[in-house]
Amino acid sequence: MNLLAEKLENKLHSIAQKYYADFSQIAVAVSGGADSLALIFLLNELKQKYPCSIKVLTVNHHLRPEADGEAKYVQNLMKSWGLEHYVLNWFPEDISTGIEEKARLARYQLMENWCVQNNIRYLMTAHHQQDQAETFLMRLQRGSGVDGLSAMSEFTKRGKIILIRPLLWAQPQELKQLLQKQGILWAEDASNSSDKFLRARIRKFLPELEQKTGISVRRLAETATALGEVREYLEMQTETFIHNRVRFFIGPAVSFSPLAFNQLALEIKKRVLVHLIKKVGGRDYPPEHKELINLLNNLRMENFAGCTLGGCVIEPFLKRWWIVRETAKKHSITHQEWNDFICRYSQFKKLSIPFTLKCLLFETMRK
Repeated sequence: MNLLAEKLENKLHSIAQKYYADFSQIAVAVSGGADSLALIFLLNELKQKYPCSIKVLTVNHHLRPEADGEAKYVQNLMKSWGLEHYVLNWFPEDISTGIEEKARLARYQLMENWCVQNNIRYLMTAHHQQDQAETFLMRLQRGSGVDGLSAMSEFTKRGKIILIRPLLWAQPQELKQLLQKQGILWAEDASNSSDKFLRARIRKFLPELEQKTGISVRRLAETATALGEVREYLEMQTETFIHNRVRFFIGPAVSFSPLAFNQLALEIKKRVLVHLIKKVGGRDYPPEHKELINLLNNLRMENFAGCTLGGCVIEPFLKRWWIVRETAKKHSITHQEWNDFICRYSQFKKLSIPFTLKCLLFETMRK
């Protein structure tokens, strides 16, 4: 077993212990590039020691003339190694703008859907140390905060699956050297060197950055990792408050004490609100930062009477703040209608809840 395989073995063992992960069944994203081919080669080598089921997924974006040939090459190579291989096709409708992001989202969605349909929880990708550095600088250019600048995690929940990135410690050159020693060819995507894309421009700039400033790929990746630890702490504090201080109601709706909330640091306040508004509102995306700051400013006002944001109503009631999902239709219920309702659904009889939630329950339970 070569040194890279030993390092990968140790990393996978560490991830499995830390997150109680079972890698007996995995899917691996393999594009035909050097990084992903090195990953699947190493995993296949480890398979001799740790028998497991490996499914190889290649996404064909149909954006380059070479794409079909590259997918076929990976398919034939995997067949020669005795690995199951599947090509997932994406046929883009609009490539006029934002093609990098559209392709990335489509790629992960296709692989996630395949994993869910085939009862596979873990999808491995070949992101490495330089990917960390490039991503850090790209997000710095966009003005990202702690979350954006944090390192890609080795263990990331995505929808119904979990992304595993076991090569974040590796340098791309050593992965290519591994393939060269094994006589394995790889594809070079021309877009990786095209100045049309920000990532490619950053990749070309990295050697000059290190030469003129001493800021190396390793140092950038270490900074991203340090910020990732900060992010984990902030997430932990957010989860602790939500677990200990937030009450959840059918509706959905939640409530919490303004006194306890106001003792939190500003960043934790924002994270708590984002989490709860997304959960109650049922939306995939958080409120815009400007809207969130406006909400926090409103909550500080003594005469705050309520507002809406992210598909939710946020309002005070009985010395607590409530976040209630907005009703599809504006509906007002009478006192008699509510009495009739709780006679039928006695579990709500003794609840002290705001009128907004009563309307939501009345509308929801009648369907």
